[in-house]
Amino acid sequence: MQQLRDVDFINLLRVAPILAKLPTRRIVVDYDDEADVLYISFERPQKATASDMRDDGIIVHRRGKQVVGITILDASTRS
Repeated sequence: MQQLRDVDFINLLRVAPILAKLPTRRIVVDYDDEADVLYISFERPQKATASDMRDDGIIVHRRGKQVVGITILDASTRS
């Protein structure tokens, strides 16, 4: 497992206000470093009924109209 560096904490602080404004209070994040894919779940289990791939490489998972998770492809290359 990789250790967190000071620069990682700075980046976490940058996204903290965005995460705090999400309509959910529980967020589960998983990262697959071999595939470079970041999974973010707003519901556990997701039980998604539909998934849509956007043009920017983000897959949005929904249950009805509710977004229950997203998958970000090529996650390490995004800024």
